[in-house]
Amino acid sequence: MKRAQITALGCYVPPRVLTNQDLEKMVETSDQWIQERTGIRERHIVEPGTAASDLAFEACKKTLEQRGVSASEIEVIIVATVTPDMFFPSTACLLQDRLGAKGAWGFDLSAACSGFTYALATGAQFIASGVHQKVLAVGVDIMSSIIDYEDRATCIIFGDGAGAMLLEPAASPELGFLDFINEIDGSGGQYLRMPAGGSRMPASAETVARKLHYVHQEGQQVFKYAVRKMYEVSTALLERNSFTAADVDVFIPHQANRRIIEAAGERLGIPCEKVLINIDRYGNTTAATLPLATADALRQGKLKKGGLVLYTTVGAGYTVGAALLRWAY
Repeated sequence: MKRAQITALGCYVPPRVLTNQDLEKMVETSDQWIQERTGIRERHIVEPGTAASDLAFEACKKTLEQRGVSASEIEVIIVATVTPDMFFPSTACLLQDRLGAKGAWGFDLSAACSGFTYALATGAQFIASGVHQKVLAVGVDIMSSIIDYEDRATCIIFGDGAGAMLLEPAASPELGFLDFINEIDGSGGQYLRMPAGGSRMPASAETVARKLHYVHQEGQQVFKYAVRKMYEVSTALLERNSFTAADVDVFIPHQANRRIIEAAGERLGIPCEKVLINIDRYGNTTAATLPLATADALRQGKLKKGGLVLYTTVGAGYTVGAALLRWAY
C-alpha cells in the first residue's frame, strides 16, 4: 500500500468581512458577548449570488498553481460541503467542468464540520490503493446561505470559505498520512441540523415561514460532545500509532468555538503554542476550517517538513474525524 501526502494547498475566502460590530446592528448581541463565548471577532461572507463552486474554484486554482500541475492531470475531485450549489448535479461536477479537469471523476461528501477529514481519508485511500495518483480534496461552505441572521445563537458563529489540498503518493515512506479514525453517532443528529429541504420535509411555504431551512443548534449539547470526542479520538489515534501528545508538532482542530479548542488541547496536554487557532478571523467555515487553519500554520512557521500533525474534527450528525500525518513540504 502506498502512502498519500499533501503536496499543495490553496484557500479562498470572500473579500466581504462581517464584524461583531456589524452584527450588533443586526441582532441583540455585542462584540464582548461574542468573543467571550466563541472567540470570534469577524467572519467572511459572500455577496448574494455566490455559490460554493465559485469559492471552491478559486481555492483549487491556487492549489494547482502552487504545485505547477494542470487541471487535466487531476483524476478525482472530492468536495466536502453541506451547502452545495444545488442538490444535483453535484458541486464536484460543476467544479470539474469549470476547472477543465476533463479526465476527472468525483463526488460530493456530506459530513458537516468533519467533511474535510473524511475527504482526506477517502482521497488518501485512492492513492494508497494505487488506483489514482492525483486527488483534489476540497472543503467549501457558504454557511451564510443557511443562517438566520435574527438568531443570535447561530448567526455569530459561521462564516464562508474554501480550501483545497492536492493528494499524491508520498515521496518518502516517512512522510504523509499515517492513520485515520472516523466515527458517526446518529443519536446526536437532533442537536445540530437543518430540518427542512430534504425528502422528509420538502420545501414548502410553511417550512420557509417556520425558518426550517436554517441551521438549528442546541449549543450546550454540541459543546460537551465536541470536547469529549475531540479528546477521545485524538488520544485513540495517537496511542494506536505509539505516539503521545508530546510528539505532536501542531494540533489543528476544527474551528467551531475557541473554548472547545482550548479545552480539547488542555485535556490532551498539548501546549497552547502548538494548537492552531484562527477562529477569531474566520468563524466556523465548516468544511473549509481545516485547510484555512493549515494555511495559517504554514504562514506562522508551525508546520515544517517531517512535523507530526494531528487533525481533529467533530460535526453535525454527529460526525467525528481525526488524521495523523507527517508534513511533506
